[in-house]
Amino acid sequence: MRVEGDKEKYPVLLSNGNLKDSGELEGGRHFTQWEDPFPKPCYLFALVAGDLVRIEDTFTTMSGRVVDLHIYVRDGDQGQCDHAMESLKKSMKWDEETYGREYELSLFNIVAVSDFNMGAMENTSLNIFNTALVLAQQETATDGDFVRVEGEIGHEYFHNWTGNRVTCRDWFQLSLKEGLTVFRDQEFSSDMNSRAVQRIDDVNHLRRFQFSEDASPLSHPVQPDDFIEISNFYTMTVYEKGAEIIRMQHTLLGAETYRKATDLYFERYDGCAVTCDDFVECMADASGRDMDHFFLWYKQAGTPSVDVKGVYDEDQKQFILSLKQSLPDTPGQSDKKPMHIPVSVGLLNENGDEIEGTKVLEFKEEEQSFVFENIASRPIPSVLRGFSAPVKLTTDLSDDDLRLLQLHDTDGFNRWESGQTLALRTIEKLMVDGDADISQFVDDFGVLLDQGLSGDVDKALLARALSLPGVAVVGQMQAQIDPTAIDKAREQIIVSVKRAHKDSLSRLYDAQVSSGVFSVSAEAMGQRALKNILLDILTSTNGTGCAARAKAQYDSADNMTDRVGALSALADSMQPEREMVFSDFYDRFKDYPLVIDKWFSLQAVACRASIFDDLAGLRGHSEFNIKNPNRVRSLYSAFSMNNPVKFHDASGRGYDLLKDVVIELNQINPQIASRQLTPLREWRRYTPDRQAKMKSVLQAIMDTANLSNDVFEIVSKSLKG
Repeated sequence: MRVEGDKEKYPVLLSNGNLKDSGELEGGRHFTQWEDPFPKPCYLFALVAGDLVRIEDTFTTMSGRVVDLHIYVRDGDQGQCDHAMESLKKSMKWDEETYGREYELSLFNIVAVSDFNMGAMENTSLNIFNTALVLAQQETATDGDFVRVEGEIGHEYFHNWTGNRVTCRDWFQLSLKEGLTVFRDQEFSSDMNSRAVQRIDDVNHLRRFQFSEDASPLSHPVQPDDFIEISNFYTMTVYEKGAEIIRMQHTLLGAETYRKATDLYFERYDGCAVTCDDFVECMADASGRDMDHFFLWYKQAGTPSVDVKGVYDEDQKQFILSLKQSLPDTPGQSDKKPMHIPVSVGLLNENGDEIEGTKVLEFKEEEQSFVFENIASRPIPSVLRGFSAPVKLTTDLSDDDLRLLQLHDTDGFNRWESGQTLALRTIEKLMVDGDADISQFVDDFGVLLDQGLSGDVDKALLARALSLPGVAVVGQMQAQIDPTAIDKAREQIIVSVKRAHKDSLSRLYDAQVSSGVFSVSAEAMGQRALKNILLDILTSTNGTGCAARAKAQYDSADNMTDRVGALSALADSMQPEREMVFSDFYDRFKDYPLVIDKWFSLQAVACRASIFDDLAGLRGHSEFNIKNPNRVRSLYSAFSMNNPVKFHDASGRGYDLLKDVVIELNQINPQIASRQLTPLREWRRYTPDRQAKMKSVLQAIMDTANLSNDVFEIVSKSLKG
């Protein structure tokens, strides 16, 4: 591949493969010559021409070859690329150690620009990124940004084998590369940080976005049957549920056999375009298993529900765990077959001691029972450890059982999950009766705080344990969603916790003192996460003391995580400190576009009576640009996706606002326009008054002239479902 261009306008000319030659041409032009020795589909071809600067490093592969690593950005951004470079080197090393995959070329390039619709693209040896997933430094990036950059750099690099060297036969096999690579990047992030916390965050994301997709008219199988616009094909189901399907195969085969199966996959199909069936066949061939039943996960849409009941037979010293599964009808699919569901289970006794280590139960029938022998007393089952399957789980565990698991379960995910189930039950109780007694839950919260004060605790895990399920997650468990009622119950719990445990909350908050040396280690990030969830609770009543505490954190912060934590705590406030810190934040970071994106988002998610006036003012701000995807996401996606109470305001103003934005973006950027429709897809699941307003907005968009295929597909399917 030869690239030529004006040297002054385009001093950087990049394409796929190794750089074989470069030189000057007449008339102020120059050229580069590239060679990619490995076959690739046309969608992986890339060409970059621009005025960019780069940082450089090298990586020595397991066979001793030296690979040059370059990250190209606009001048001024190069100081924020070190974390991305370190993440790339970690990714290359992890892929060698975990999958035996060595990078085969002598050069690997990354280019990051802000005007990019997607997060990133895995073009062979020339990955293209949105700057939001590359730039990260202490002063301008939160811990969440650091983790996302590390994970996304890994994701696109891992595509080198899962997507590039072995690619998809057609777009209906998209999860072959995306689901597999998401699983790989999740495991990479788990190994680099806290495994339990990574799993919690991944499952929260899955429940919030993919479960809602499954419950909407846009529900589709991981291996879909049709599409109108390919950009709408890149869904949570293909990516996130696809990753869960790979994880289940890993669970069923075990780590050693799974590695044999992936080795076979790469050996058999290197340089080929293949299907999901081919991947699963490698799992079967390497393990000797029949995977035909399991393949239903690729073909049947929807989220399975699993109901679990346990019975202890004292005379026989047996514990019988009975499971029942169901899968709801989805567009074009009904009367579905039972799935092959791996259910990881452990047993604890009444003292919290583990009496039965984790076993994987292979649940294949509509109803099935499993017997545990030689159990001396009634056990408490820890079901679906590590969230071993993407299902909605209901158990007959009592609140006391859940409290025991919350404090003693050896599985970090299920310790958190038990507390979330207790919180969900408490929220639902308050939604039915606002005067219900929640003192037990508030007392339990105090026990967690005491654990934190003891010092011997995983702070990142404790931070998640002290966080209530979000409005969107709670909504997934409701027959009819009322965001206002959910939010009211959540706030009632948080205020009750603050009033009952203010002293413990304050002491634990004050104990989170920085060492003075900034780090993105799991321990340091866990400490900041705990500090900021405590600040959220302590400032929940929005009084003058709350505002002063948040402003003090903002003023003393030496990192973006703590600054954003303080801004978040003040976002809903009517105290003067709110304006002080938001004004200072803007003045301090106005030369950093990604930080100003945060400034927009933090105001867009505020639950204030003035929110619609605030949004209008932000839209008119000189820094807002409707043509920039990051800026659109920072304002309108933040509001519609992360401010459920105000977006679903009973007046319908949130829906009308989104309608106008979608219609405007339809002419400017159809891909971004279609993504804005996500919170309207589930319109049938809301209260009747909201349903009517959401349907009206969807119809108004549908009636718009010159509707793009991107928007038409989402709206038409939403209205039809």
